Amino acid sequence: MARMIFQLRVALDGVEPVVWRRVLVPGGFTLDRLHRVVQFAMGWRDRHLHVFDVDGVQYGVPDPDGLLEVRDELDVRLDAVAGKGVRLRYTYDFGDWWEHEISVEDVVPADPDTRYPMCIAGERACPPDDVGGPGGYREFLAAYGDPGHPDHAAMRAWLGREFDPAAFDPEPASTLLRRMT
Repeated sequence: MARMIFQLRVALDGVEPVVWRRVLVPGGFTLDRLHRVVQFAMGWRDRHLHVFDVDGVQYGVPDPDGLLEVRDELDVRLDAVAGKGVRLRYTYDFGDWWEHEISVEDVVPADPDTRYPMCIAGERACPPDDVGGPGGYREFLAAYGDPGHPDHAAMRAWLGREFDPAAFDPEPASTLLRRMT
């Protein structure tokens, strides 16, 4: 049987216009590896906890203290919990509470000449880590983009780099994804 590739659309909830990515991922990837795909493709820095929700079942990194009841994401393959048309939820950073909808758009045989995973499309820059969730991101954008805003200098200093909320190039994301295999 040919190796199957899942075409996924990852969309960030609560942000307008929508920040999204389209990635191609082997169905045999565990949810742990899918977590890393989402992190690299979106532009997150993997500094916080996360959880997947598939039909009401939560998967993530088991909590040794038992405070977070999740099944171990290392034990579950994408192709075991999803198929074409299925939607998964992925939450990153329980403080900022970034929710993502992951839609399985298609499942196709792998091209033997293509290296997976890869990011093939997307729009808009990912919000910075620790910006305060969707509401904090809206406030950040208002201050960052307006030199007359009272918090403009503070937001630029906090971020410490240039930021274009409309910018996204899938090639650097694909380069990072290729390095994870």
